[in-house]
Amino acid sequence: MTGETPSAEADFRAAAAERILVFDGGYGTAIQKHGLSEADYRGDLALPLDQKGNNDLLCLTRPDIIEGIHAAYFAAGADMVETNTFSSTTIAMADYGCEHLVREINLAAARLARKAADEAQARDGRRRFVAGAIGPTNKTLSLSPNVNDPGFREVDYDTLKATYREQCDALIEGGVDFLLVETCFDTLNAKAAGMAAREAEAAAGRSVPLMLSFTITDMSGRNLSGHTIVAFWYALRHLKPLTIGANCAFGADLLRPYLTELSKAADALILAYPNAGLPNELGQYDELPARTAELIEEWVRDGLINAVGGCCGTTPDHIAAIARAVAGQPPRKVPRLPVETRLAGLEPFTMAA
Repeated sequence: MTGETPSAEADFRAAAAERILVFDGGYGTAIQKHGLSEADYRGDLALPLDQKGNNDLLCLTRPDIIEGIHAAYFAAGADMVETNTFSSTTIAMADYGCEHLVREINLAAARLARKAADEAQARDGRRRFVAGAIGPTNKTLSLSPNVNDPGFREVDYDTLKATYREQCDALIEGGVDFLLVETCFDTLNAKAAGMAAREAEAAAGRSVPLMLSFTITDMSGRNLSGHTIVAFWYALRHLKPLTIGANCAFGADLLRPYLTELSKAADALILAYPNAGLPNELGQYDELPARTAELIEEWVRDGLINAVGGCCGTTPDHIAAIARAVAGQPPRKVPRLPVETRLAGLEPFTMAA
């Protein structure tokens, strides 16, 4: 398999023990700057619905743009990029009538990111990583979309897990190092994705560590299914993720207290990637790279992170500023799990071969 790297976890852990690693930034922001038409999204594909806004489809129809975004983040100082596959499940792609392209999109996305990573590594010899991005889908297992029928669900657990499994299998085949379940607004959705990832890893016969990223949906600090970031960690730590953290929703200032809580509770590496502040009235992000980096420096001083990047509104300039801010700074020290927690039977989950 092109780009297959069985030692990715060991290399990642070794690098994270020495310094704070740098993740990439937003993709939607970068894609919007190209001013693409519907024809750009569609390409030569015969599809029944309007495709404008179907960013993941660009892995097939405009791979040059996606590869260029990966390359820009690596040039800005990123150690790792994620695949352009946030919505690449049959559930999410149903909005565009592209369910039949899910496997092809994920394979193409993984190969584009892998190529960019390998080329960046060849230039300077520094190890680069690829995370397969797995979004939450637009369905939730924990809540009913019908206020008049609280027991109704649009999808069940087994169906959602199978949907995630299809994506995970293709991402692994395409050569990703890790599987990143991100923007987790529903803890049960995240559990389904995490289990699918572990099953896909076992089926592939190679190590593909799991990464998890929580998202806060209101100022109470909880996600949509009502969990705090620490509760989310304890609900999913049996999956033994390589990293745990948070992304999206907030900027670095508002995210800081929640990372403070998580950093004390989690015996895993912490990866966090905030938005460029909060959006303005037009839905755009105004926070400048220097300000984002300044706020990240506060995270570093508090010892909150092992890896950091950006989410909505962040650009290669933001990532370059963050990379400069964390350069030479010590990473968070991962705490040892308390004895009483181990005795309570909460030791990490291990997938049978």
